[in-house]
Amino acid sequence: MLGYVVRRLLHAVLVLFGVTVITFALQSLVASGPKLAREIIGPKSTSGQIKAFEAEYGLDHPLVVQYLHFLGQLIRGNLGYSYKLNVSVDSLLREDLPKDVLLVGTALVVAVLVAIPVGVSQAVHRNKAVDYLGTGVSFVLYSMPSYWLALLLIELLAVTYHVFPAEAPQGSTLGQVLSDPRALVLPVADLALVNFALFSRYMRSAAIENLAADYIRTARSKGLSERAVRYRHLLRNSLSAVVTLVGLSLPAVLTAGLVVEYVFNFPGIGLAYYNAAVSSDYPVELGITVVVGVATVAGNLLADLGYALLDPRVRYGRQER
Repeated sequence: MLGYVVRRLLHAVLVLFGVTVITFALQSLVASGPKLAREIIGPKSTSGQIKAFEAEYGLDHPLVVQYLHFLGQLIRGNLGYSYKLNVSVDSLLREDLPKDVLLVGTALVVAVLVAIPVGVSQAVHRNKAVDYLGTGVSFVLYSMPSYWLALLLIELLAVTYHVFPAEAPQGSTLGQVLSDPRALVLPVADLALVNFALFSRYMRSAAIENLAADYIRTARSKGLSERAVRYRHLLRNSLSAVVTLVGLSLPAVLTAGLVVEYVFNFPGIGLAYYNAAVSSDYPVELGITVVVGVATVAGNLLADLGYALLDPRVRYGRQER
């Protein structure tokens, strides 16, 4: 197991290196040198202002030198400096990341806690009313774009019935965001409903597959109650699919969070990324992309480790020969 973790960590480093190369190259294709300087300073910028801007941010060096400088700073934990906000990208992420963890983490927990029992219930009552109802709701939610679902929630629960605020809580710190928990309900509900649809379908499929397994028939033949069979045997072995999916969904939820944060004006990384893209603030875009890359690799690693813990039959060292 330890050897597998070490190999995965080495693979993660290579993947992250590839992410930085591709992202930096694409950014340079979009805008670099005088073109980038004019976007930041303005169309009426003089040649002297452009040269001063390039010298300040190292844009007057060859592209390879610029990348090596960026990579060296990244290894030291420095993600660059915003062109527009006059702050370092590190400080911006330190300020916004806890708020995203709150939003995304709460939505994932809610989605998993609801999807697991619903999926198991659908599998146990397969091809019955409960299963058809759950399948229909899941298909509707899964096929609905997150921004459209957000607009429906705002129209129904904020505009029509005034149950919750239409705008997410505002503030530069996590404490300020938590000071208005009612305003968190709609953005959390939006992300949770979208992920519930996906998790419940996987949980249903995994539970149906495990219901036909020999160990379930053996447990029933020993006289165990149906409740004990479901929660002591069926649930644990079916959870591996959802645990894997949760790990793989972490970066996807952060991406979906960009749309949700924009609709609800939630002051997180997603909104910061959108504002950076609109204002051509490329260091912020690059820094957030690296963070999402780290989340992707970490999510894959956590999913594999979680699967190994839930299923002791897994022996990664023997499989990877």
